Amino acid sequence: MTDPVDLSVRLIRCPSVTPDEGGALDLLEQELGAAGFACTRVDRGGIGNLFARWGAKGAARTFGFNGHIDVVPVGDPAGWSHDPFGGEIADGILWGRGATDMKTGVAAFVAAAVDFVQDTPPDGAVILAITGDEEGDAEHGTRALLDWMDAQGEAMRVCLVGEPTCPDTMGEMIKIGRRGSMTARVVAQGVQGHSAYPHLAKNPVHAMARLADRLASHVLDEGTAHFDPSTLAVTTIDTGNPANNVIPAACRATVNIRFNDAHDGAGLAEWLQAMADQVTAETGVPFEMSVRVSGESFLTPPGPLSDLVANAVEAETGVTPRLSTSGGTSDARFVKDHCPVVEFGLVGKTMHQADEHVPTAQIVQLKAIYQRILRDYFA
Repeated sequence: MTDPVDLSVRLIRCPSVTPDEGGALDLLEQELGAAGFACTRVDRGGIGNLFARWGAKGAARTFGFNGHIDVVPVGDPAGWSHDPFGGEIADGILWGRGATDMKTGVAAFVAAAVDFVQDTPPDGAVILAITGDEEGDAEHGTRALLDWMDAQGEAMRVCLVGEPTCPDTMGEMIKIGRRGSMTARVVAQGVQGHSAYPHLAKNPVHAMARLADRLASHVLDEGTAHFDPSTLAVTTIDTGNPANNVIPAACRATVNIRFNDAHDGAGLAEWLQAMADQVTAETGVPFEMSVRVSGESFLTPPGPLSDLVANAVEAETGVTPRLSTSGGTSDARFVKDHCPVVEFGLVGKTMHQADEHVPTAQIVQLKAIYQRILRDYFA
């Protein structure tokens, strides 16, 4: 039997801070290749990715797993009580960067897939799409894998992303969708002047403050059937002005919107521009705006895939999971254009924190859930 805890330890010891893969993909390629998976490195833009398939290409029944081995920086090493890349186990707890997000999730589905295909070779194929660019810009990670799969005629019929999804208790939550995310960077261009003679200047700070207040005060929606209300946050307003007697020439702000399926990125970008144009008409201060949509909202409607995962979770944990669309973005936002996708993984309370950790029993339990999902899918 493949030990997911041991594999987790070895992965954590690979210092794969985005965009470096730190040897983690080489390790997985060796493990999967030895188990009969056909492995292909799909590197692009300096990012390492791994595609692995057991079974026939183009099989009618093909189950896919997606996950990432890249991790965020450790921050201040003094804030850690254990080596962030030591993979130490103490009192049944595994410590290290990636212990929840999400080297353990990758280790669990790799171990489950390896044991499943060797114990009960399925009538179909199992695909693992593992990226090194989820915590970064995500331009050359899962997107590169899906582009390559499309060009090669490879396809997953359904996919499970192994991100940590449970807030407090193992098994409590499955993600069936995600909110969209977009960031607008706004520049108000005024006319510099003396603060004692404001009529001779054109103050961009006042104009930006007016725009920021209107954006932050606006109710985008009241939520939809499967989503909470959309949110907008003004995350910074800055002039870089050290003088108290100078009206600056420009003011910059950043706005982040997390939006549900009542909106799309293009429509929200038009709304932002219209609000800026309104303030320009009132103040005479023009705005320049650049918008980046990092992902549209999506929903995999409750049905066969979510039922498959929920039944396996309940069988292994005794917990009935709830279906959710909460949280930030994940690579499921790319996979949803390829096939139906849901997410299920560990309790993620310590992800991205110093002293990131997880009970080893949860890793073993997660492997069992993934293995049951495979058995039930191919039954």
